[in-house]
Amino acid sequence: MNKTAPTRSPVQRSLSVLLSPGPSAAAEARRYVCEAIRAWCVSVDPYIAALLTSELVTNAIRHAGGPVSLFVNCSAGQLRVHVQDTSPEWPALLEPQVEAEDGRGLMLVASLSADWGCYRTSVGKAVHFTLALADGLDES
Repeated sequence: MNKTAPTRSPVQRSLSVLLSPGPSAAAEARRYVCEAIRAWCVSVDPYIAALLTSELVTNAIRHAGGPVSLFVNCSAGQLRVHVQDTSPEWPALLEPQVEAEDGRGLMLVASLSADWGCYRTSVGKAVHFTLALADGLDES
C-alpha cells in the first residue's frame, strides 16, 4: 500500500482596488501595498514594493488618465503587483539624458524587480512587477 501525505495547496492572497485617478492615487496605492505586505507577513522589502508600485501608478495616471486598478497577489513564493489602465499604449523603457528630471521609472522597475512586463486587458493594458519572497516560500 502506497500512502502519501495530502498535498497542501499553496497559500494565495490577493487584493484589488480601484484607485481615484488623481494626484493621490500613487500614495493610496503605496499604502495598500504596504498594508497587504504587513497583513500577509510577506518577506519582501515594503519600501521597494511601494516605490515600484508608485512608479507604475504614476505612469498610468500620467499617460492614460482615467480609472486605474491595482491588483496585488502573493503566491508561489512571489509578490506580484499589477496596475491596469485604459490606455492601449505599451510602456517604453527609456534611457533619459543625465539632466532629465523624469523618465527613469521603468528603469527602476526593471532593475529592482525579479520580473516585470505588460499585457493587454479588455479595457487597455496592465503593467506588472514581481518580487521574490526572501525565503522563496509563502509565509502562513
